[in-house]
Amino acid sequence: MPRARLMPEVTLDGETLSGDLSGQDATGGLLLDCRVESADLTGLRAPHLRVTDTELVGVQGTGLDLSEGQWTDATLRDSRLGAVQLYGAGWRRVRVIGGKLEFLNFRGAALREVEFVDCQLTEPDFAEAQLRQVSFPGSRLVGADFGRARLRDVDLSEATIEAPRGLESLRGATISSLQLLDLAPLLAAQLGIRVAD
Repeated sequence: MPRARLMPEVTLDGETLSGDLSGQDATGGLLLDCRVESADLTGLRAPHLRVTDTELVGVQGTGLDLSEGQWTDATLRDSRLGAVQLYGAGWRRVRVIGGKLEFLNFRGAALREVEFVDCQLTEPDFAEAQLRQVSFPGSRLVGADFGRARLRDVDLSEATIEAPRGLESLRGATISSLQLLDLAPLLAAQLGIRVAD
C-alpha cells in the first residue's frame, strides 16, 4: 500500500502519517480523521491547511507555516514545536496536551473552546487574536503577548504566568488571587502607579 504523502491541495482521510515530513508542502490541504505520529515537521509549508478530527502525537520541528488554517476537533499531544506561524488561523475545539511549544505566532487568530493542558508555551504571541472559552490548566506561559487581544471567558487561573505582555488586554480573563499578587507590580507599572517602599 503506498504511503500517504503531503502535497498542495491534498485530501487525506483516515490516514496515518509518520517519519520525515520536513520541508513538504500541504498548502490548502485537508487532513480528515488522520493521525500524525512521531513525525519531523521542520520547515513544513501548509498555509490554509484544514485539520479536522485529527490527532498529532509526538511531532517535532521548527519553522512551520500553518497560517490561516482551520483546525476543528483536533488534538496536539506531547509535541515539541518552535517558530510556528499560526497567524490568522481558526482553532475550534482543539486540545494541546503536554509538550513544549516555543514562539507560536497566533497574531490575529481566532481560538474558541481551546485547551492548553500541562504544556509549556514560551513566548506565544496572541496579539490581536480573539480568544473565547480558552483555558490553560497546568500550563506554563513564559513571555506571552496579549497585546490588543480580545478575550472572553479565558481562564488563566490554573496556569503559571511569567513575564506576560499586554496586560491591558486581559479584560475578560480569570486569574487566581495568587496570580494577582504576582502580577501586581506589572499592573501598577502598566497603570503608571508608583508603589512606595
